[in-house]
Amino acid sequence: MRFTPQFLDELRARLSVSEVVGKRVKLKKAGREWKGLSPFQQEKTPSFYVNDQKGFYHDFSSGKHGDIITFVMETDGLPFAEAVERLAGMAGLPLPAVTPDAARHEQRRRTLHDVMELAAKFFAETLASRAGAKARGYLADRAISPATQVQFRLGYAPPPPERFALKEHLGKLGVSIEDMIETGLLVAGNDIPVPYDRFRDRVMFPITDLRGRVIAFGGRALEKDVPAKYLNSPETPLFHKGDNLYNHQTARKATHDGSALIVVEGYVDVIAMVTAGFAGAVAPLGTALTENQLTLLWKMADEPILCFDGDRAGQKAAYRAADLALPFLAPGKSLRFALLPEGQDPDDLARSGGRGAIEDVIAAAKPLAEMIWSRELEGGNFATPERRAALEARVKELSNGIRDEVVRRYYRDDFAERLRRTFAPEGGRGGFAGRGNFQGNSGRSFQPRNGGQANRFGGQGFGSRRGASGPAFIPSGPYQAASPQLAASPIMKGQRSAISRREALILQILINHPWLLHDHLEEVAALELAHPEAHKLRAGIIAAFANDHHHSPDPGELAEKMRADIEKGGFLQLLQRVENGITTAAVWGAREGAARDDVLSTWHQLVALHRQYHSLLRELKDAELALGEDPSEANLAWLRDVKARIGEVDGTEALIEGFGELSGRFQKSV
Repeated sequence: MRFTPQFLDELRARLSVSEVVGKRVKLKKAGREWKGLSPFQQEKTPSFYVNDQKGFYHDFSSGKHGDIITFVMETDGLPFAEAVERLAGMAGLPLPAVTPDAARHEQRRRTLHDVMELAAKFFAETLASRAGAKARGYLADRAISPATQVQFRLGYAPPPPERFALKEHLGKLGVSIEDMIETGLLVAGNDIPVPYDRFRDRVMFPITDLRGRVIAFGGRALEKDVPAKYLNSPETPLFHKGDNLYNHQTARKATHDGSALIVVEGYVDVIAMVTAGFAGAVAPLGTALTENQLTLLWKMADEPILCFDGDRAGQKAAYRAADLALPFLAPGKSLRFALLPEGQDPDDLARSGGRGAIEDVIAAAKPLAEMIWSRELEGGNFATPERRAALEARVKELSNGIRDEVVRRYYRDDFAERLRRTFAPEGGRGGFAGRGNFQGNSGRSFQPRNGGQANRFGGQGFGSRRGASGPAFIPSGPYQAASPQLAASPIMKGQRSAISRREALILQILINHPWLLHDHLEEVAALELAHPEAHKLRAGIIAAFANDHHHSPDPGELAEKMRADIEKGGFLQLLQRVENGITTAAVWGAREGAARDDVLSTWHQLVALHRQYHSLLRELKDAELALGEDPSEANLAWLRDVKARIGEVDGTEALIEGFGELSGRFQKSV
């Protein structure tokens, strides 16, 4: 929308600068001006001044200066047009229509927005009603609380045989069939005599624009035998899925306030990230990342972090995003890539490992150049000069596709240096050093930011191995944590690992002694389980315990019924994985038939060690990061101390086997 100079002057005349600024800054009168603390940076002495007569503000601490439009753009992170629209609303000034057709089009869009708002309210009311019990159960299983459901305006579309529930509801409110079809709420066509509701028996996720208006819906099916697990609104006058992002409005404000911009794959992933404290999370809308969505991301942050599932599909999605972004890179504008543990998505990781596990993954995010390089090396055999030449040609072609001349030159330098470091033989002679046609324009060696101490062609450099002949070993695969303890922890390994012995014992003792749940149910529910399958089995145990027949006074009968209910609930394979995770039969208190006092002693010991271990893992990560930033003696001592305490916990686990005398474990036959 174009705004004439006359309209902007009228807007400035209706709103004083102090009125607009005063909504964010506490101002005090200072002669003819107003003064207050800077809204742009922290300070103790006011250096921010407003002059209504001249119509501007000036911040001496940051040097920023402007009028009411500039102020709203700076403080709210809005583009010019949206800042003007917001101020016009404050001033009660109607926005100008460029042409009569544009005015009619804008009025039509307002009508359709109203229809979508009514639909969102209907879905939300249905979720809260008796008919929404199944959907509320699904959301509870995904750890989405009622407060979060309200925050994201989640809803529920009634199940079959209802095909016209929304249609009839909106019809009673005076909405025409044509408007329902145009907004994508109904399915219609020449071969469909009676239009019907598009969304049925689905949890509904409203999709909003940057002004918070509902423009579309995403629906998650609750039944397994439907053709599409997720169903989005079709393209409409309000909605073009390649031009929008889920949670865009909230994330834009969050990133403006300093949150990281993190792109995940789905609606539930976004909600999990926001719930875990990452307010700048967004997701594409059922498609691979598009060029327009990439532009939206770069308007919010210079280096968005793309967080993909740790499986092969997630890796392919990361590579597609890298290829999409490469031509559009500009100075300061790039992407980073965070790959999750294999078999987990952000929702799994948030529920199993909490904020700390997510922070670990985000901290290990790779720059785009490294992602491209890893892709080109993946599974490759570069034993011959011809194959190495082909690799050189490929990365040269990729770098040539970058449109910005400066970024293109740096990528050429970076790839040339990677080639030299990867294939140079021991001793620093031959290889790619100073040869070939793929060299930076400067003719000088590119020095990596992490700055190794070795010579540029061998020794301890990237990809070298001592005493080897032929090409250097090429490292590939996912990010590895700095220490063996952290790399071996279930949080980092995810489903690639078996369920840990400790978690398996916790689950086994609950299965064999369900009476523990009478007094320890809240403690069980709050335990931090790293493995997602352990998390699922715990939920199954709690659900089975809710059955009335788990209140028998006979412990043996309780255990039999618990195991039967777990198998009936489809957890047999998980139960077998738990049994496989227990490598010793010596923990008597977790086995069937153990005395009550032994069971309680074993339970308390298991839980105490489990909590201590997870606390130490988090401290280990902090110590490693501190040592990386400041390699001082104090930080080195801290790291060694944490590792020693982890070793003590591992050793202390053996003490669990000391319990069991009351159960007859130490009785010997004579």
